[in-house]
Amino acid sequence: MGKVKYLMKRLTKMNYKAMFDKINVVHKKTGKNRIYLFFDVVYCGLKYQAGYIDYELFEMYNLNKEQRKTILTRGINNSYIKRFNNPKYTHIFNYKKETNEKFNKFINRDWLDFNKCSKKEFSNFIKKHDVFIMKPNGGSCGKGIEKIKVSDYKEKELYDYLSTKGDILLEELIIQHKDMNKMYDGAINTCRVISILKDDEVHIVAAYLRVGNGAFVDNFNSGGMVVPINVKTGKIEYNALDKKHNLYEKHPQSGTKFIGFKIPLWDEVFKLIKEAGKVVPEVKFLGWDIAISKNGPMLVEINDFPGHDIYQLPPHRTNGIGVLPDFEKVINGKK
Repeated sequence: MGKVKYLMKRLTKMNYKAMFDKINVVHKKTGKNRIYLFFDVVYCGLKYQAGYIDYELFEMYNLNKEQRKTILTRGINNSYIKRFNNPKYTHIFNYKKETNEKFNKFINRDWLDFNKCSKKEFSNFIKKHDVFIMKPNGGSCGKGIEKIKVSDYKEKELYDYLSTKGDILLEELIIQHKDMNKMYDGAINTCRVISILKDDEVHIVAAYLRVGNGAFVDNFNSGGMVVPINVKTGKIEYNALDKKHNLYEKHPQSGTKFIGFKIPLWDEVFKLIKEAGKVVPEVKFLGWDIAISKNGPMLVEINDFPGHDIYQLPPHRTNGIGVLPDFEKVINGKK
């Protein structure tokens, strides 16, 4: 019944122009007949809950039936979120101030609710931190984040400037671990880790390194790159990819090779998530953004609706196999 409801919703709200644009992209790339592609997109929607974006993004047109069955599609990802995340509690993850208050132990750095603090508290904060990060309370994808250098302003000027930014919080600047700086020191390169709380145990099912590339943020949708992390070893076994489908053997600015790079303090990242994943047991399916600082792992953000777009990109699959079996092993006990 869930599949039918999802499909009917998609059919009524589908942007058909965008769908045919994707079909044209695939046609130009592969030479496959547009009519065939149209019906194959429809089939994948019915069979695998894959929309036309999934179809093109994960190159499902190149996959056989057995490979397609392993792709975590948008429809399946949405069903997991609906199944495991109680919407009465997801506000905790949608507003950074609530997240920081609830998970303060794992933030591991100073932060300040600018809209509630006194001017004395603000003054003390900027005296302690000559550079800090300003974040919108409800922002996402790195939008609206600013790196503030206190010496660029007089105190009143800075206070007045921040007062124009709406609902914001201020955070101590993260000093990245030296090994992560070797990859790219222009941004905090975060680990996106996907966890599921089941039977009172936090299971880590997938992990990815997000790397900046010329910008202050590492987000995939803001010019950054992504590459899977081997959950067991903390090592990278593939080349990195950006949203324009450029593949990188080395970081273009640092020259550091991706394959063989090991995430420092990986055991501590596991420990943090295993503990933090039980703080709000009503929300069980989460995407964690973790920075590796010189003082250990630090929680940057938690996503109660983790997007699936970076999970199984074609260059990051062995023999075309996606990540769905890893999720099913935890969720349904499948081997």
